[in-house]
Amino acid sequence: MEWFYKIRERDQEVFMHLKRELERQRTGLEMIPSENFTSLAVMQALGSIFTNKYSEGYPGKRYYGGNEFVDMVEGLAVSRAKRLFNVPHANVQPYSGSPANLAVYLALCKPGDTIMGQNLTDGGHLTHGWKTSVTGQLFRSVPYHVTKEGIINIEEAKQLADENKPRLIWIGSTAYPRRLPFREFAEIAEGCGAYLAADISHISGLVIGGAHESPVAYADIVTTTTHKTLRGPRGAIIMATDKGLRKDPELGEKIDKTIFPGMQGGPHDHVTAAIAIALEEASKPDFIEYAVQIVKNSKALAKGLMEKGVNLVTGGSDNHLILADLTNMGAGMGLFAQEALDAAGITVNKNTIPGEPFSPFYPSGIRLGTPAITTRGMKEPEMLVISGFIAGALQEIKGYSMPNSKEERQPYIRGFKSYIQGNERLRSIRSSVSELCSRFPLYPDLEA
Repeated sequence: MEWFYKIRERDQEVFMHLKRELERQRTGLEMIPSENFTSLAVMQALGSIFTNKYSEGYPGKRYYGGNEFVDMVEGLAVSRAKRLFNVPHANVQPYSGSPANLAVYLALCKPGDTIMGQNLTDGGHLTHGWKTSVTGQLFRSVPYHVTKEGIINIEEAKQLADENKPRLIWIGSTAYPRRLPFREFAEIAEGCGAYLAADISHISGLVIGGAHESPVAYADIVTTTTHKTLRGPRGAIIMATDKGLRKDPELGEKIDKTIFPGMQGGPHDHVTAAIAIALEEASKPDFIEYAVQIVKNSKALAKGLMEKGVNLVTGGSDNHLILADLTNMGAGMGLFAQEALDAAGITVNKNTIPGEPFSPFYPSGIRLGTPAITTRGMKEPEMLVISGFIAGALQEIKGYSMPNSKEERQPYIRGFKSYIQGNERLRSIRSSVSELCSRFPLYPDLEA
């Protein structure tokens, strides 16, 4: 399938970048836990005829004509989301996860209201009230934290909720490798009269596949992105639960009005079509097997890394991601590890760890996950091999440590990058990574 032929005819520069990116993804290990590989069907929908349409409003209530087929596709996406997540109301129009979460605030809160969410450097999400996010500027944010073992501190969260009486509490994370305590937070929210919003952007595929408990029985609102473990396009869904509608029968209507006309104009109909396809794919038995395998792989990878001396926050994983603590190697090692692994053909991201001792810009950890490599068909034996690749690459950067002086950092980083580009061990690992990937081909029918 020569997908890019029209691009090649019209724009050689863009075509070459697309071709190189395809090769990069095919020959490397994509291990950022918020990334995945969509099906070709999902990608085709993103480049489909729906790209041309404008559809302000909702099915049956559009401001523009010519939306009868758009209405049908959005109806499919909504009905599939409601069925898969077992909710009575779903809105599939949010452009992405951050605006979806902002819509929840605007539907439920007024500026200055108190809100609670997991602290960003403790594994929480930017939009759950972090100080540099608009959510931490428009609202009074009271974050909860994790224990010294890296587990969500439920007792602290309960105490903070009792003392501050928040309007809204978030349960959800972006770098937390353990089970999310939905039931416990439902009790906290009920105790102080707050709405409970579960952001399952990272684990929605696991929830659908039965590999993680669903929040639907406990939360009033559930939000999710549609990529990550759900393996769809970059979009989002906001859902009102039965519990939420019992608390406020107008909750679904408030969400819809906040998205349009409150925040957004026309929805991205091509993304809606791709969401509908991804949800249909997620309804199949093989998706359940996939979700279960993600967690098996994460546990196997965590075990392999720990056996090779890599320290992990909480000492393992219950879901799709692992957070490695590299403080024993030096200061600000997250950046060095990310760059070295990238040179070895393994894509991860630097990440803060609980109680981050250095800097959010030069953090002490790396975050890595198994959704994309599981999509390729890799299983536990490959996780053992990959853990060896990662541990081997980390060995090559021992002795590096971020200078305390800000003036020294950029020259130091430039010298480090020069070192890893010439490192023979990293080149050898990259060759082994490429060979492993060749046994699990990505998009074999797609030609550039």
